[in-house]
Amino acid sequence: MSAPSDGPPSSDALSDDATRDAVTAALAAEHAAIWAYGLVSAFLPVTVGTDLAAAALAHRERRDAVVALLEGAGVPAPPAAAAYRTPAPVTDTPSAAALAVVAESDVAAAWRAVCERTEAADGGELRTLGIDAMVAAASVGVRWRRLAGTEPVVPVFPGLPDP
Repeated sequence: MSAPSDGPPSSDALSDDATRDAVTAALAAEHAAIWAYGLVSAFLPVTVGTDLAAAALAHRERRDAVVALLEGAGVPAPPAAAAYRTPAPVTDTPSAAALAVVAESDVAAAWRAVCERTEAADGGELRTLGIDAMVAAASVGVRWRRLAGTEPVVPVFPGLPDP
């Protein structure tokens, strides 16, 4: 999901260091997810191409919204790394799907941290972006969990480690 339709969240939501750090970490998670989707696209079946493209687009849109938010607040947006270390080698469909699960889980955790630092009164749009990102990560992650054979298929609490 992308930022609310009326534009990116207000830069006022970044008035404290903890929130700024959490948003920067969420941006880093979005960068990593975009990179991961590029890698897994070489190993996932063509039948999931539409879902793969939609997931990657959602991460790019959120990345762009966060970059705009940070720039609007005068905070430099950290760039993506050239490459990222995967938790396991990606060599086939299940390992590619497992990496997509990790990417979505990392995004959910990062945005959960943003939500924990915002309140409706002072960061409503940012909180909405974070909640939308968590819901999207949990929803998209279900397809990849199924494909990877990961249990539970639906995370109990998005943004927290599986029990």
